[in-house]
Amino acid sequence: MTDNVNAYPATGGVAPDRWASALHLFDNGAGVPHEETTAERWERAGLLFEARDYSGAAKLLAVVVEEAPEQTGPRLLLARAYYHSAQLKRAEDQLRVIVERDPVEHYAHLMLGRTLQRQGRQDEAEPWLRMAGAFAGEFPDDE
Repeated sequence: MTDNVNAYPATGGVAPDRWASALHLFDNGAGVPHEETTAERWERAGLLFEARDYSGAAKLLAVVVEEAPEQTGPRLLLARAYYHSAQLKRAEDQLRVIVERDPVEHYAHLMLGRTLQRQGRQDEAEPWLRMAGAFAGEFPDDE
């Protein structure tokens, strides 16, 4: 065993999903199994997303969205995770649900436009991007 902790080589840190699980090690007392709640899955998915494990985050977020389908935040993060992991049709489907339920969710309009662009569907993307711009206060110049 080494006496100098600074001499111990770092191995890149703990994986975010393991860290989130460790945060709840003692919630129910020693040796008592703990079933992860929706809020804990949401928290762990956020850590995975921040660590750029978009596929891992998407798997957890899909469960969170299934458990709390009315919540926009998890669904929007799920769409972003799908987008970043090149699951573009899935991202599009989630974003369409969001804009249908909340037509003034400007970031969903922007993401939907970008998702359609990335699929090579520029003509379909334009109205969504214009709407996102309008929500952001960017209006085209009248000529």
